[in-house]
Amino acid sequence: MEAVYIHIPFCKHICSYCDFPKVLHIESFVLDYLEALQREIENSYDGEKITSIYIGGGSPSCLTKTERIKLFRILKIFNLTSDCEYTFECNPDDIDEELLDDLVAGGVNRVSIGIESFEPANLQVLERNIDFKDIQAKMELLKKRGIKNINLDLMYAIPGEKLSMLKKDINKLLKLEPTHISTYSLILEDHTKLKNEGTQYIDEDLDRKMYDTICHILKKHGYNHYEVSNFAKEGYAARHNLKYWDNDEYYGFGLGAGGYKASFRYTNTRNIHEYINGNYRQEENLMTYKEQMDNEIMLGLRKMKGIDVNNFFEKYNKNIQDVYPVKELIRSNDLIYKNGYLYIHPDKIYVMNAIIAKLL
Repeated sequence: MEAVYIHIPFCKHICSYCDFPKVLHIESFVLDYLEALQREIENSYDGEKITSIYIGGGSPSCLTKTERIKLFRILKIFNLTSDCEYTFECNPDDIDEELLDDLVAGGVNRVSIGIESFEPANLQVLERNIDFKDIQAKMELLKKRGIKNINLDLMYAIPGEKLSMLKKDINKLLKLEPTHISTYSLILEDHTKLKNEGTQYIDEDLDRKMYDTICHILKKHGYNHYEVSNFAKEGYAARHNLKYWDNDEYYGFGLGAGGYKASFRYTNTRNIHEYINGNYRQEENLMTYKEQMDNEIMLGLRKMKGIDVNNFFEKYNKNIQDVYPVKELIRSNDLIYKNGYLYIHPDKIYVMNAIIAKLL
């Protein structure tokens, strides 16, 4: 157990596409929530050395200074390594000198910013307010304060979006020179405003062209495509997220957070009243040996370098080809085996779910 995820569910505004557990920022809720978070951590954390911690949401950056100070005091419970990757999600509007003072004092060395798009039509659909010049200034502010490891989120396949609009977004992201870019095709989740309004997905062929365009342009500009949706400059792949894709165990604390500990996968309640009252768990399942191997396949094949076959044998004492129809998919050119790694053919990453389904 080397990784910790902390969920802060508070937001100043609920975006039209968001399905993460969240509530509007109400001060009377926040302190009670943070006290419940502290109790959950104290009850579950076993004192291991932590190499990555990720504070997500919601919008953790919407916390007031008093609330942030309390949060970082709570997080001192964790025994962090000297080189711990410490990520804090930020809404662009919240980034100012005071916030950065608290982040630096708290040990944060990586920031993830939800840009999604700069195009006015896209932003109207997503109900976001993003200004390129403002983001430029915020990026400079972060770098001056020593936080140079910065991820920017890009969303595409937004209703009404054209390929030309996406290219403009990519070019603006490149001008900002982030060390990491995460890309997401819009998913119309249940209980979101977009889904409730009957919003439809864009044409699948256009979605594919957009994905291929992102991959081509970012790789051309020196970003390593290391996971199906993630791109990084050399040395800046997200250590925390790699824990998920390597199927390693990790802690998840907070409303709706998930974790994987001692072969149990668990999910916390999404009801903030239940959480504050100490009723943390919504679901907890002991994974069978086969389920653990299946997760290794589903998560590992998201990585462009794929699954380390020798590592699979060391973890499960089984040859991967004896459990899954690997040879058949190598013959069909869906999978490639090279230098000890099994991975999806680069030309077929877009249909990876269908390939994984064949394996499982």
